[in-house]
Amino acid sequence: MIPLSLVQRITSEYEAHRNPEKAVKMAAYMKNLFPFLGIQTPEREALSKPIWAEITPFVTEPWLVEVALLLWEKDQREYQYAALSLLSKQVKLLSPVAMPAIEHLITHKSWWDTVDTIASRLVGSLVFRFPELLPTLEQYSTHDNLWLRRTAILHQLSYKQNTDAERLWRYCTLNADSKEFFIQKAIGWALREYSKTNRNAVVEYIQRNEHRLSNLSKREGLKRI
Repeated sequence: MIPLSLVQRITSEYEAHRNPEKAVKMAAYMKNLFPFLGIQTPEREALSKPIWAEITPFVTEPWLVEVALLLWEKDQREYQYAALSLLSKQVKLLSPVAMPAIEHLITHKSWWDTVDTIASRLVGSLVFRFPELLPTLEQYSTHDNLWLRRTAILHQLSYKQNTDAERLWRYCTLNADSKEFFIQKAIGWALREYSKTNRNAVVEYIQRNEHRLSNLSKREGLKRI
């Protein structure tokens, strides 16, 4: 099955289950930045499941990347969600070769609903398995694009005891002066998640940076403490 055929199959299935009433509400929740078909996550996953089951013989890294990029070009937001669902299920097939495409997904049609999944599930997995990607994350941490900075801050969300605390502190500190809500929130979220593993370290970091961190970052970072 060529990538275009899969995308056409997904499109046909999703179009048949449009719900205009739900689409309006879903778009409003995302501040009307993107059009929606009106297919909520449980239904979308149910529709996609048999399709994903059929593609196993065709899945390679280049194939996955091409499918994801084709889905990203489509207007309705559910297609971007489908791309991330597919990539997340096959993340172990991805290598540093996929990073340029993943960066494209971060920087195009950007919003928290896609970027956070990419950061934690895709970039986080790749960096953990391929430390040679760390220089790329260093570039992201101070990039002009706020979504790349958010990705750097959040990529260790699922690392738990494997978190590189010094890297986390550095990325938070580099962005501590940002007035951007999505950066302040990301710092707080990353700190809060790590506090579940190392409460004292997070408290000490926030105390050391009391006058640099935003109130939002501090409040979110201490929420579980």
